[in-house]
Amino acid sequence: MTDTNAMLGVCYYPEHWPEDWWADDATAMRAAGITYVRIAEFAWSRIEPEPGRFDWAWLDRAIGVLGGAGLRVVMCTPTATPPKWLIDREPSILPTDENGRTRGFGSRRHTGFSSEAWIRESRRITEAVAGRYGDNQAVAGWQIDNEFGCHDTVLSYGPEDLRAFQAWLGRRYGSIGRLNEAWGTVFWSAELRSFAEVSLPVGAVTETAPAARMDFRRFSSDQVRAYCRMQADILRAHSPGRFVTHNFMGRFTGFDHHAVGEELDFATWDSYPLGFTDQFPFGDAERAPFIETGHPDMAAFHHDLYRGIGRGRFWIMEQQPGPVNWADWNPVPKPGMVRLWTWEAFAHGAEVVSYFRWRQCPFAQEQMHAGLHRPNRSVSAGGKEALQVAAELRSAGTLPASTQAPVALVFDYEAAWMLDIQPQGKDFNYIEMCFRWYEMARRLGQDVDIVASGASLAGYRTVLAPTLPHLSEAGLAALSATEATVLIGPRTGSRSVDFSIPDGLPPGPLRSMLPMQVVDVGSLRPGLSHPVTGKFAGRAIRWREWIETDADVTARFHDGSPAVVEGGRYVYLACWPDAALLEAALRHVLPAGGLGLTELPAGVRLRHRGELCFAFNYGPEPWTLPDHLVRTLVMGHPVVEPQDFACWRVAV
Repeated sequence: MTDTNAMLGVCYYPEHWPEDWWADDATAMRAAGITYVRIAEFAWSRIEPEPGRFDWAWLDRAIGVLGGAGLRVVMCTPTATPPKWLIDREPSILPTDENGRTRGFGSRRHTGFSSEAWIRESRRITEAVAGRYGDNQAVAGWQIDNEFGCHDTVLSYGPEDLRAFQAWLGRRYGSIGRLNEAWGTVFWSAELRSFAEVSLPVGAVTETAPAARMDFRRFSSDQVRAYCRMQADILRAHSPGRFVTHNFMGRFTGFDHHAVGEELDFATWDSYPLGFTDQFPFGDAERAPFIETGHPDMAAFHHDLYRGIGRGRFWIMEQQPGPVNWADWNPVPKPGMVRLWTWEAFAHGAEVVSYFRWRQCPFAQEQMHAGLHRPNRSVSAGGKEALQVAAELRSAGTLPASTQAPVALVFDYEAAWMLDIQPQGKDFNYIEMCFRWYEMARRLGQDVDIVASGASLAGYRTVLAPTLPHLSEAGLAALSATEATVLIGPRTGSRSVDFSIPDGLPPGPLRSMLPMQVVDVGSLRPGLSHPVTGKFAGRAIRWREWIETDADVTARFHDGSPAVVEGGRYVYLACWPDAALLEAALRHVLPAGGLGLTELPAGVRLRHRGELCFAFNYGPEPWTLPDHLVRTLVMGHPVVEPQDFACWRVAV
């Protein structure tokens, strides 16, 4: 990446407002430092009010007003909200829930990715919109659809889903015999004579075969990718030279985002730190300090994840500017947090931060969702902070390019599916485990890249692999080739690609690096923990393993069983570690990789962007920058107040 000017954007819905407001809004956007305006992702019923009758005039005028003010339009395909007339004409478009009930019209994302009618109609409306605006000079790029999978809409269980799944299985396995072997259908007399006998792995008396459910997750993810590719191909054909992206969500593992990201020019995601903190499985005491700020690693984790998915490039397409409407509790951000979140995104490499939305809507489902302006057109508290950011960006000028972090965390969507299908312990949550490892690395002052399993690990000093139940050939090769110190978590190598226990027991192919066998596993319910002592000290919670090994054992459980096994630069942690044990493990592997540690308070985090270093204070107390860190202060002050940040230039 080259040095870049960080820019601001906003989401705008001209169809929600009187047309005589549009010009004033556009002028105000430009004056507020806005560069990009996203429009039309939910506007199908206004674009095509009746079958085949398009009303382009209002949208032509809206784009003309925005472009005339010097704004760059991010045009969207409106496929997240097919209109009622289309559902009435093609009811097969509607998805089916796991109980066989049709999920009806009345909100959004009321579609199934396997519906032939839906694919045909999506192609038609995408062709129409792209044909109309593909060469419009105001259109800078395209967003495909909106938030794939939102409201649990990746998985659908209707007749068309079944037919598509059967065809997918035929391509994957070639013969029903191979499928029977892969799924272990001899168990419970579930053997099949043909692909036509395959049923969806849902609605049975008790659990269906885990391998079948895993394949259904793979199939469903592939359907999302194919749908995205279909739209991307149309947009690139009609609108060459313009970017194509999609806005992903936080805390969501319903499909393989790395795979879908390959269809895009870069990734964007929708950042709502307060809502995500409210819904993340924190304990009440841990959540309490961050209810009105967001957890200090919540947005950052996703910035680093989506920067990886975007192959080094990402935007925030929706940045929370005030309270949201969809969490269990929806507080107002503390003063300064909208500004802090924006600069934090830029520190992690974001090219654009786009706020949701320009003006709070006074009607319908999201009327309690704040915007940069209130419904009466006055500027909100978040809007004032956005104005402050715009002024700061003008002063800051060009920001340096992001560079590779010293630490890589391996994140695998298939791991999330496997552990969701067969957790073997109610609280074994994949994304929480990855978050905890990321959080601890950041509390020790590290920058982290989040990478796909199988991606190159060249150049990293330390690699964190919290768990990889199925360690693919590419994943094994990447771990074998790296020169980094590698910390590997429990359940890695515990399943084959067909969801079976591997030959020779876990950790399966990892035994080529660590000569060991996992002979027993146990989940530990809340309140039960097993002490660990030795080079690392702490406790096993949620999960532990019993290991037989000839390798070096550097920590043991209270019963003498190995808790930490080391072989060269590879370290295996045979449990879900509590905070003390995880910190001890990282305090070992980070310096072993040649990395220095910086002691940070619970609410303070650092992030480098080129020769700039940022410090963000989510906590309740001021934090004084250590003398050894600071070179030349660029923004802020040596004492970083709560809900504030500082930036300085360091030697590189």
